[in-house]
Amino acid sequence: MNTLVTCKELTKTYGSKTALNHVSFEIESGHIIGLLGPNGSGKTTFIKLLNGLLTPTSGELYVKKLPVGIESKKIISYLPDQTYLNMNNTVKEVLDYFHAFYADFDMERACQMLDSLHISPKDRLKAMSKGTKEKVQLILVMSRRAELYVLDEPIAGVDPAARDYILQTILTNYDPDASILISTHLISDIENILDQVIFIKEGEIFLQASVDDIRMQHQKSIDALFREVFK
Repeated sequence: MNTLVTCKELTKTYGSKTALNHVSFEIESGHIIGLLGPNGSGKTTFIKLLNGLLTPTSGELYVKKLPVGIESKKIISYLPDQTYLNMNNTVKEVLDYFHAFYADFDMERACQMLDSLHISPKDRLKAMSKGTKEKVQLILVMSRRAELYVLDEPIAGVDPAARDYILQTILTNYDPDASILISTHLISDIENILDQVIFIKEGEIFLQASVDDIRMQHQKSIDALFREVFK
């Protein structure tokens, strides 16, 4: 397996507040990893650093030995926790935009996902429900042939049926050699698809382990362990 992400003493401060405090860990290829922690723990700060939206205060962050920048963005497909699309566009228009912008965008894969989720390319985003908009954004992200998919709260605010669709879309539309990093509060909903977890607490890594090792060692689910650690 290849190392996709390397953090060395990564620190991010906002004035007197420390969001990440000397964080060091690695992410390897071929895994689905849960980045788990309560609000304010540093999850979104790390994700923004990884995608070049923030600059570290100190420390090092590499994507396949590349510093975060234009080249690393070619490796990562990123789903932010906020809607970023132009709501006046149709689905076809945003697909065409992604296809023109990203060299690794697979239009055939995108159209297959739209068809399986019963979404018409002619539909305008502003006329869609929140759950359908979430599906469209996920289709755009998962249609890239990326090496690392970074999904920030991909199932937040949608109904359980939509969550099932979204998780199934994630599982069936990424390359086996790629990795997926998922940040979410809804641990019980995604626990069964995770290979590894990273618990982040007050800007520091509390735990990084495989799901199987945690269940064997602690004799409890990831959700139950999370509630115990962060109660």
